[in-house]
Amino acid sequence: MKKKSLNEKIDIVVLWVDGNDEEWVKEKNEYMEHKGDKESNRFRDCDNLQYVFRGIEKYVPWINKVFFITWGHTPAWLDTNNEKLVIIKHEDFIPKQYLPTFNSNVIELNLHRIESLSEKFILMNDDLFFLKKIKPEDFFVDGKPTDVYAEYTQLASSYNDVHYMMKANILAIINKHFNKEECIKKHHKKFLNKKYGKLNEKTKYSMKFKKKFVGFWNFHAPQPYLKDTFRKMWELEGELLDNACKNKFRNASDLGHYLCRYWQMVSGEFVPKKDYSKYLTFLNDNTENIKELRSKKYKYVCINDAFTNIDFEKSKNEINNVLQELLPEKSKFEL
Repeated sequence: MKKKSLNEKIDIVVLWVDGNDEEWVKEKNEYMEHKGDKESNRFRDCDNLQYVFRGIEKYVPWINKVFFITWGHTPAWLDTNNEKLVIIKHEDFIPKQYLPTFNSNVIELNLHRIESLSEKFILMNDDLFFLKKIKPEDFFVDGKPTDVYAEYTQLASSYNDVHYMMKANILAIINKHFNKEECIKKHHKKFLNKKYGKLNEKTKYSMKFKKKFVGFWNFHAPQPYLKDTFRKMWELEGELLDNACKNKFRNASDLGHYLCRYWQMVSGEFVPKKDYSKYLTFLNDNTENIKELRSKKYKYVCINDAFTNIDFEKSKNEINNVLQELLPEKSKFEL
């Protein structure tokens, strides 16, 4: 019985960087000659991390531990003695040959190396906020991660070529190991499921491409994983992952945690669920964003810092005022 309870533990992993940390900035500047995406929005702090923790405490009280992954810095308000908090530095688990890294893909691809992290975990970044009650079954059912399967024809994008190339690299690996026609026959009821709603139409269209998987709809949402999936990817494609993890910044030759997500899906090692998420971005006009946040329709929302050509301070303050309205009570993670 005790062994079963241990297997049921689910942790949350939160990645965060303090782009204002002078020591971190100094180290990053030493590697600026390396190729990759160095846009400021990849690293700047949105000053709303406390709402991530408030949402976890209020709406995900059953979580075992919160693994807080940082370069080494922590927010001044964070209670580092909280019994549910585990602070992990990059050097604690990422192999030395990949350090230092300023590439979130590298950090995420090595999470399975954290020995104390439970076999079942939920990966989320510092721009994801829980706004409604969450059940364990929203993320894991019968030991398997839940997901929304939606195929989507992957097209190149001038807006974010590095990200799209990364997904193309991942698709190449998926198609190397899986025959699409066989997967459809074997997992048809998981690939097309009433829980997905209109997203099934995207899959039906992409199924016309019978020989290869052409892409998947991605969600900026808390993502459930099994550590074993990460181990398997390293066993099968260690050389490719090793090369990708040498990229100091996000790069067109990257691989990312979506490799593990896609693998879980095409192999049928997941349980279908509804999409509970909403993706928002900081904008100059946040009228619609604020309306969506206050709607109470979503279990979790992503508020992404996607654009550099906006009045960031103004937009940030507008959004954070609403987060304070929705999550006004301090959590036990705060001093």
